[in-house]
Amino acid sequence: MKKIRIIDTTLRDGMHAVSHQLTPEQMAEVAKGLDEAGVGTIELGHGDGLGGSSFQYGFAKASDREYLTAVGKVLKNAKMDVLLIPGIGTIEHLKEAMDCGAKVVRVATHVTEADVAEQHIRFAKNNGLETVGFLMMAHMASPEKIVEQAKLMESYGSDIIYVTDSAGAMAPDDIQARIAAVKNAISLPIGFHAHNNLGLAIGNTLAAIKAGAEVVDCTVRGLGAAAGNSQLEVLVAVLDKMGYSTGIDLYKVMDLAEQVVEPLMHRPLYINNAALCIGYAGAYGSFLLHAYRAGEKFSVDPRDILIEMGRRKTVGGQEDMIIDVAIELAKRKKDNPLTV
Repeated sequence: MKKIRIIDTTLRDGMHAVSHQLTPEQMAEVAKGLDEAGVGTIELGHGDGLGGSSFQYGFAKASDREYLTAVGKVLKNAKMDVLLIPGIGTIEHLKEAMDCGAKVVRVATHVTEADVAEQHIRFAKNNGLETVGFLMMAHMASPEKIVEQAKLMESYGSDIIYVTDSAGAMAPDDIQARIAAVKNAISLPIGFHAHNNLGLAIGNTLAAIKAGAEVVDCTVRGLGAAAGNSQLEVLVAVLDKMGYSTGIDLYKVMDLAEQVVEPLMHRPLYINNAALCIGYAGAYGSFLLHAYRAGEKFSVDPRDILIEMGRRKTVGGQEDMIIDVAIELAKRKKDNPLTV
């Protein structure tokens, strides 16, 4: 029976869907349930990773240290994982996370910018962390370009290379082509992270596994940016039916989803119009709530904002451009009311 490793990102990607407002106590309760269900790696913190709590990305309810400390106290088997996006998080942030017990770091860059992660990956690897190279917005690059960038991350010392559908913009054939290309080019395990903006998160995850991915991400109830991620309890059930082993207790994650995570959600996760526009346009998943707020403030359709952000090929870290786009669209609407 083939083993598939699942990394749960409910307490990191899911923070986007709750405006980063989970308390340390709430995180600890969810993490305890995941640990007891057999999830081996749990990612937590601000939705934009270490150092993400800020005016630009949204202030979290607590600090990275407070979250990591609270979760660290309840884990018996699972490893704590953190996300680091160079330019948002720093090596100093990573040192603090290590002091709090983090054992895994995923160093994330835009799919064409792996070189900015070299110092972070080398530092993490040299200090004994399991180190993951995380290539975001993979729909924006060809399989050949992704292979080039994956090889860079491999050379820096990564233990795993991730192909990431940050916008939920790809179909299964797109996923298979990219995963297979990277699998054939490097000797490391390949991971995959999905978003559900086109309703394909589970299907794309299965396509990634078929193409050779050995590690995949999920969130409880699918809680994540935009329309969410691959739903943990669903994927565990599907993989079990297909004869894969995950080591995760299905009933326990189902109960965790219904009794603990669902009451924390601000809204049910579904593919609304704006989330669909993210997938259709290829815009970054965490732009959703920012676009809604800007649309309301400037009286423009958030779908137009997201489509324009996708047209401009914006990436994570450019949330500030949402306001600029909203202002431009509002001015265009005022000047040409029949054309907008």
